[in-house]
Amino acid sequence: MASQPRVPPAPQNRKSNLPLSLLHIRDVTHRRSSKLPWVDVVRACGRFRLSLLQVRRSRLLPSLNPLAVGDESPPPDTLWMPWMTQKVLWGDQEPLSKIPFKIMRGHEHIVSSCNFCVDDTKALSGSYDGTVKLWDAMDGSIVRDFEPMPEGPVLECSITADSRWKLSHETFIVSAKFSPDGKYVVLGLDVDNGIFIIDAKDSTTVSCIKDHHMMSLTACCFDPDSQRVASVSFDRSIKIWDVTSQTTLLTITKAHNNAISNCCFTFSGHFLCTSSWDKTLKIWNVHTGEFRNRGACVTLMQGHEGCVSSCHFARDTSFLVSGGFDKTVAIWDVEEGYRKLSLKGHNDWVMDVSISNNKKWILSASKDRTVRLWNIEEIDQIPLVIEHKKTRGLKVKQCEECDSPFSTYESDIFSETVTKCVLCRMNATDLSTEASQSSEWEASLSRESSPDEDG
Repeated sequence: MASQPRVPPAPQNRKSNLPLSLLHIRDVTHRRSSKLPWVDVVRACGRFRLSLLQVRRSRLLPSLNPLAVGDESPPPDTLWMPWMTQKVLWGDQEPLSKIPFKIMRGHEHIVSSCNFCVDDTKALSGSYDGTVKLWDAMDGSIVRDFEPMPEGPVLECSITADSRWKLSHETFIVSAKFSPDGKYVVLGLDVDNGIFIIDAKDSTTVSCIKDHHMMSLTACCFDPDSQRVASVSFDRSIKIWDVTSQTTLLTITKAHNNAISNCCFTFSGHFLCTSSWDKTLKIWNVHTGEFRNRGACVTLMQGHEGCVSSCHFARDTSFLVSGGFDKTVAIWDVEEGYRKLSLKGHNDWVMDVSISNNKKWILSASKDRTVRLWNIEEIDQIPLVIEHKKTRGLKVKQCEECDSPFSTYESDIFSETVTKCVLCRMNATDLSTEASQSSEWEASLSRESSPDEDG
């Protein structure tokens, strides 16, 4: 039979049922000279499961968690430290990049599309749950649910101030975009491998080009002049259709090593960006056709760890934003061709991205059923971005032609002579090359048509 452990008798002036910590406090108040031995203190502290550091962490983490939107922060008096004082900013704070953001919840399925509208004060989103929602861009609240609801998943949504209408089509529609002037709508057709352009006013057919690509389309869009339509496909090709002449202006085959997921024009319409499942983005000069000799003028790599799903140029072409299946939003420096910053926080694929006209906001739609609104107004003040620039030895200048900011290397002895951004420089070079080739061709024609002096 096991012997009973020997329990020391409790002191007469103490109650054995009181906690040890209270006993110590009481003992201090009655007898200042009396202290517990260190052995007893260590034993008492050992009974607590959490260490002091763990307790502090458990209280501090909810306040720093960017995903804990609805959680209440702990009282300031329990956590405040002099170095933790921060100014109150809009939205929630992502700890690593310090980019404020707002999570907009309301869809019950994958959010496939997002756009800014109404002078950047509102955001429009479409979802696989068959709903289209209009959001207030400042507080993230739902302003309107558009009705009647579509019968199937919404893959893309666009808005115009003129009128609202509905058009059915016999094949699956994978893309739908209004022209910038609001006169046309272009549809990307899945089964027909083509594009369908209609008049936005009376829904009459402008163009119907079947078998425009070898495989299904993934995206299409108008240029800023509303005269050309770019389309991309699973067949890895790029095509540009002219609305006026009803002809294909150019075709780029094998533009990527995998399916092309999306495309977008610069504000000038001279350059087209394409995103692909091969994890890259490419920028093409579609104004002069120089791609026929040199291919893409810029290739953006090492920005996403998976397929790139979407892309969008800033209005002044100073930067580019892309979304990927790696759950991130990448912000690119177009001039130097590197990823400026990666925005993390989505729990699933990023399906679509958009940039406000004032370049202060980014929208991202995700498979995690949310839309995120990011405030990038102070992006150049973020330590990580500053460190990238210092590492690369970059300084910012302003293009004398398009007024957009661009970067140059401080160590470059010719940096002071560079006054234009890379896109304006490439455009000027291509135009001069075309002019010289044209003059040479004209000269050769004149020589052939001139009479022979010896004859």
